[in-house]
Amino acid sequence: MEAAVRDYVLEWVDRPVETGFGRELVVQRRTDRIVAVTGPRRAGKTYYFLQLREQDRPNSLYLNFEDIRLSEIDYRQIRDLVRLFVEFTGREPVNILFDEVQNVQNWERALRTLLDLRKYHLYVTGSSSKLLAKEISTHLGGRAFSYIFLPFSFREFLKAEGIDLKRFYTADEAAVLKNHLETYLQYGGFPEVVLEKSEKERILRQYADLILYKDIVERHGIKNISLANFLLSFFLQNFSREFSVNRIYKAGHQVKAGKDTVYSYVDKLLDSLAVFFVKRYSLSVYVRETWPRKAYLCDTGLARLVRFTPDFGRLMENVVFLELLRRTNLDPLLEIYYWSGHGRGEVDFVLKRGSGVEELIQVTYASSRDEIDRRELRSLIYAGDVLGCSKFLVVTWDYEDEFEVGSDVVRCVPLWKWLLGLG
Repeated sequence: MEAAVRDYVLEWVDRPVETGFGRELVVQRRTDRIVAVTGPRRAGKTYYFLQLREQDRPNSLYLNFEDIRLSEIDYRQIRDLVRLFVEFTGREPVNILFDEVQNVQNWERALRTLLDLRKYHLYVTGSSSKLLAKEISTHLGGRAFSYIFLPFSFREFLKAEGIDLKRFYTADEAAVLKNHLETYLQYGGFPEVVLEKSEKERILRQYADLILYKDIVERHGIKNISLANFLLSFFLQNFSREFSVNRIYKAGHQVKAGKDTVYSYVDKLLDSLAVFFVKRYSLSVYVRETWPRKAYLCDTGLARLVRFTPDFGRLMENVVFLELLRRTNLDPLLEIYYWSGHGRGEVDFVLKRGSGVEELIQVTYASSRDEIDRRELRSLIYAGDVLGCSKFLVVTWDYEDEFEVGSDVVRCVPLWKWLLGLG
């Protein structure tokens, strides 16, 4: 193989790295399944992989396909990379970690071949939706476990800030946590942004540019850069809101493009994992699979680039969505929807598991019972009647209580407590 490729493998044979503190995600080690860890750019996937590698460094082959030395690798050469590891170390790798594997065309063919040998723990990461559970099952014939990897959760954020989470909090300490939560809502959880003290906005701007130009324009060969930029800006402004592609098309009339092109570009933006869409809940498959949908950002810090004033209600809702999305790693049967009552209001989140709806959640920037919008409560209870669900939660800013609405009981929990699993 080329000298540069040999140089890469030799460099990483036993290279120690500083990986920071451990992340919350726990994955399995299997020889009969590929573990796919997917998430947005700069969420910390590479450091997470390096943490896995450090657990058994002598027996781990780490391949970063964003390294220029591996940029021209063909999928048929992946077996040769394994052989190089054997040549340099005298032993077969036990763990093979493929970082940003979507950069290798037909990568799934090489991994299926390695998986058939049943002697390696195979891990892949990527910043493409094609590595999410439903997509990767198609690529790998159902022989993969898929996990979503996001920027820091609030628990990880506090850990990075040196806050001890293993004890009870007094009222004064809770006030400090809420102060940290406000920072987390406004700047998000990208690891580099959290650890940066003075240039957070500059880093966020760089991330948005990387998403636009590398994950959308370059990856998909986009020609209409103005449209791609408009779409990214649209979602950075309209997160935690219902939208339709038709609405986007009308809003972007100044960008010359047909409706089919707008649909296509929305899909390409979705592939970057910078934005997630949530479907309406309905027993009808047709309703669930059609528009409108609600949009959420992979990190609330990105919204800071385009908003003029903080909208804490929408930021809170986005953070709740991301936490629910993380929970699907532990609970693969958990499905997240929203509910619209056609004039009877909306419920922010409908949690479904199996054939039944298990919980309905509203999110509101409220600090007292009087601040909770009565319409939100009516929508919650009405949706419960329609969907056959009696578990109701209102996530608030600073109000905790349990009260009755008719014959139903509604539980209110402050966001910081809910995120920490304390309420």
